[in-house]
Amino acid sequence: MEADFWHQKWERGELGFHLSEANPLLVQHFSALGLQRGQTVLLPLCGKTRDMVWLLEQGYQVRGAELSQLAVEAFFAELGVTPEVSVCGALTCYQAESIAIYCGDFFSLQADLLGTVDAVYDRAALVALPPDMRSAYTRHLRALSGHAPQLLIAYEYDQLAADGPPFAILPEEVSQHYADSHQLHLLDAAFFVAGPQATIGNQPVAQMQDWRRGFQIRAAHQRCIEFSGTLAGLFFHQAQHGADDDPAAHVRCH
Repeated sequence: MEADFWHQKWERGELGFHLSEANPLLVQHFSALGLQRGQTVLLPLCGKTRDMVWLLEQGYQVRGAELSQLAVEAFFAELGVTPEVSVCGALTCYQAESIAIYCGDFFSLQADLLGTVDAVYDRAALVALPPDMRSAYTRHLRALSGHAPQLLIAYEYDQLAADGPPFAILPEEVSQHYADSHQLHLLDAAFFVAGPQATIGNQPVAQMQDWRRGFQIRAAHQRCIEFSGTLAGLFFHQAQHGADDDPAAHVRCH
């Protein structure tokens, strides 16, 4: 996935999956991370999401990473705040009270710039990347955040119906990326309702009549939840403290 793809999306205003309020899954489940006010949350590929505003309102320190300068400037303009702008190596840092967003290539972001990361909220990063970039992304994210707990929102649909992004991320793939360092728990699963301008790849969601398929998701200590259609799933990654519990057993998809 070339950087120009995302730059063009922002230049054309193709923001069908941008929400005008905080993601309900974040609001409902963020407390599972057990953070205290004042601790730091990292949002990779953050765009101008209102989720950052919600986190600030809850009293957290927010750190974001975003490729598009247009997105970062739009976020602060909508927030009504003029950030302090500085050059941090290959990145440009936009900083205001309790928040800093690093603009540029995510892989240029280094841990010493961020400081301690207490949690990661991946709302639209892993799902934005094609398969050949995801392993490098998750390795770098773990290098930035250590074993910090994470909330991940992922989508499951028939990948043959559209090219993405956002891409379908099955629970098995989540386990492949994180099972050696974290325990995985499926916290929630819900139908995703897209806005009228939402697209998968370049195809409007409203035109995708062949999306329908059935699947089941089983999570440890939970009943089997059966759906037919598009899924938004929220995963809780907790640092792995022992080998007695097999994290792959927490998420199954058949």
